[in-house]
Amino acid sequence: MAKVICPGSFDPVTKGHLDIITRASALFDEVVALVVINPQKNPSFTAQERADMLRKATAHIPNVSVDSFHGLLADYVRQSGAIAIIKGLRAMTDFEYEFQMALINKKLVPEAETIFLTTTSENMYLNSSVVKQVASFGGNIADFVPTEVLPDIQLRLCDKI
Repeated sequence: MAKVICPGSFDPVTKGHLDIITRASALFDEVVALVVINPQKNPSFTAQERADMLRKATAHIPNVSVDSFHGLLADYVRQSGAIAIIKGLRAMTDFEYEFQMALINKKLVPEAETIFLTTTSENMYLNSSVVKQVASFGGNIADFVPTEVLPDIQLRLCDKI
């Protein structure tokens, strides 16, 4: 059974994230959407809140589970027995960073591959930072985030004005 890890901060989860997770679920037996806790970031949502939102957004995909992890992604991949890390790419700037991380992860956990999925054209511009910025100014984020988590995100981010 082929298990893959789809890591990210998911702060908050976007339709772009959901697209990559959904497409990975069609290719592999098991996908773990992993909330990676990065101490260098100051998230708007706790790791538990991000995991809960991911569970809501992916509840309709039977072979997707959600977890969170504080530490090296390579350690989680090794411990879970996953065969690959799935990363979404929007632009060349994403590729440069993700390619570097793929090489590091390959050195740390040689038994796992990194697989890049390119974003769909409607999600090329979309990232969590844009969602947070639009929401903080009271903008409509309904086109950017999964319907299942829209109220959670609005409640937290739209009150910052």
